[in-house]
Amino acid sequence: MKFFLFFLLFTNIFANNLQKAIIYDERKHNINGFYLSEKLDGVRAYWNGVELLSKNGNKIYAPFWFLSNFPPFELDGELWTKQGDFENIQSIVLSQQEQKEWENITYNIFEVPNIKGDFNERLNHLKNFLDKNPNRFIKIIPQIKVENKEEVYKYLDEVLSKNGEGVMLKNPKLDYFTGRSKDILKVKKYFDDECLIVAYNLEKNRLKSLVCEYINSSKNKIIFNLGNGFSEEQRLNPPKIGEFVTFKYYGFTKNSKPKFASFLRVRNQE
Repeated sequence: MKFFLFFLLFTNIFANNLQKAIIYDERKHNINGFYLSEKLDGVRAYWNGVELLSKNGNKIYAPFWFLSNFPPFELDGELWTKQGDFENIQSIVLSQQEQKEWENITYNIFEVPNIKGDFNERLNHLKNFLDKNPNRFIKIIPQIKVENKEEVYKYLDEVLSKNGEGVMLKNPKLDYFTGRSKDILKVKKYFDDECLIVAYNLEKNRLKSLVCEYINSSKNKIIFNLGNGFSEEQRLNPPKIGEFVTFKYYGFTKNSKPKFASFLRVRNQE
């Protein structure tokens, strides 16, 4: 029991010590001089200099040949193949058996933690390493300097047209930091969040909707039905009660329930 409690505490601390984005609000956030990049829909991974860890601090069992020649310093990025391939990526990454499919995965870096200097200096530290130690699996996510919201939304439309997920904005002038911050922003045409499945609504032994419990930004518990976005196979074999699922939505109703909510995926338990 003591070990289990320590494990929960460790994973919670680890998760809270990663950089996390907040939703971009053009009314509140000045993004002049920020860097813009594509938000990849893969599996986040943290390289601690020895092994790959999930966002919750659990080991990712990447093959030895994939990790060979990784740098002796920390990296934060996304394990990814291509747009719209999340389920396949997750299946490969979460397997604890060596898979040939890792050949198709690249580690796409958006941060070099705990290196002195601003964002450019941190990325250059990795670039210099890769110049001397080429590695086909490690990629640095391209960063574009932007001056206004029009540039952001134009790039967002380009990403979405290719079946991408969204874009990220980052203040490049700061030293490395952790936690949620207005200096890291995510931009989407919709929002996404997670909810807990507490019951089913069935129709002729087939899922009609999930009954979900959602904690909003005011820490209020909201119960709502999540009925859109499921395949026929998922309606016949729905996610389990007690699991968390990710859903997308477009704001809130007057009753504070997610508007036009649609199922995306079962949450990665790692």
